[in-house]
Amino acid sequence: MKRLLITFVLIFSFLSLKAADITSISNAFKEGNATTLATSMDSEIDLSLSGVNEKYTGADAIELLDAFFKSNKPSGFTVLHHADKNETGFVVGKLPSESKEYRVNITYRAEGDKAIIQSIRIE
Repeated sequence: MKRLLITFVLIFSFLSLKAADITSISNAFKEGNATTLATSMDSEIDLSLSGVNEKYTGADAIELLDAFFKSNKPSGFTVLHHADKNETGFVVGKLPSESKEYRVNITYRAEGDKAIIQSIRIE
């Protein structure tokens, strides 16, 4: 009886684990909408654009991403890989634009089922 109870508890705990929802982040990249990303940004993030890697406030990062999206209008966004581990996770995606295809790496921490972006690298 004890084994059955332990087995039930373990199965229930695995089923109750949820991955952070990255849908809003994916959609924001697909649409080239930096403003939408603001709701998923940490107060400071590491941002790598055009070979420059700096730590920015969320507001400054949004301005830089907005300028990037204006000069490189996205024509979609495809998630290539997404993984969660404990309270962190990452996303690797393709961001095609009119002139070039970019590789995007995003790391985040999870708050419940919400992903809070900690770093973005666009190469």
